[in-house]
Amino acid sequence: MKKKLIAGNWKMNGGLAANESLIQALLSGLAAKAALCDIAVCVPAPYLAQLQSLLAGSALALGAQDVSAHEGGAYTGEVAAAMLKDFAVRYCLVGHSERRLYHGESDALVATKAQRALAAGITPIVCIGETLAEREAGKTEEVVKRQLAAVIQLNGHCVSEIVVAYEPVWAIGTGKTASPEQAQEVHAVLRAQLNAASAHAERIQILYGGSMNAANAQQLLGQPDIDGGLIGGAALKAADFLTIIAAAA
Repeated sequence: MKKKLIAGNWKMNGGLAANESLIQALLSGLAAKAALCDIAVCVPAPYLAQLQSLLAGSALALGAQDVSAHEGGAYTGEVAAAMLKDFAVRYCLVGHSERRLYHGESDALVATKAQRALAAGITPIVCIGETLAEREAGKTEEVVKRQLAAVIQLNGHCVSEIVVAYEPVWAIGTGKTASPEQAQEVHAVLRAQLNAASAHAERIQILYGGSMNAANAQQLLGQPDIDGGLIGGAALKAADFLTIIAAAA
């Protein structure tokens, strides 16, 4: 039975002093629970060096929030997968809904970013999800399958090395959450798609990423195809994040 994965996405938050305080609180609160599930924090790029130092030797894995689709060269402001690897980054978000929305990232670009991460030995957390308009139009399954298909098509035999995060766009940062039944329904669709694509699909963790918090984590994580959570706001509060980890463990 695979472990659950709880990954915190700090988004564009943090500061040197605040980061140290949060990590110390998490490490002191983890105790024995840490061995029972996988845990990661995905932090803004300027703090990767600080977090590499703070997390050294701990059960917390370091994650990045984005990666360039290019290996290197004249791409000012971009961060290559090899650079992330230098900081012992183990996970990297690709295709987060905010990147798709604000930066116009296409399914093809997200698939390429996943490919770059995999080539560097970094596990991409591939984010997929539908907008409220798409859900109301009955297109949820069509949208998420299209987004995942692009990653499967480009990455082929390596697809069993990815993590998938289903994040309904209408439930991110809004306080709205898909019901456990709604979330499970989409996770089951994704599980079937992955099973059809890979002989090793059983090892792929599928996370739920729409306003999971300390209050609803246990019910969501109890669903058969939900293998963890991609946590936003609650990841910035040590007590809440630890409660979610405990629910996963």
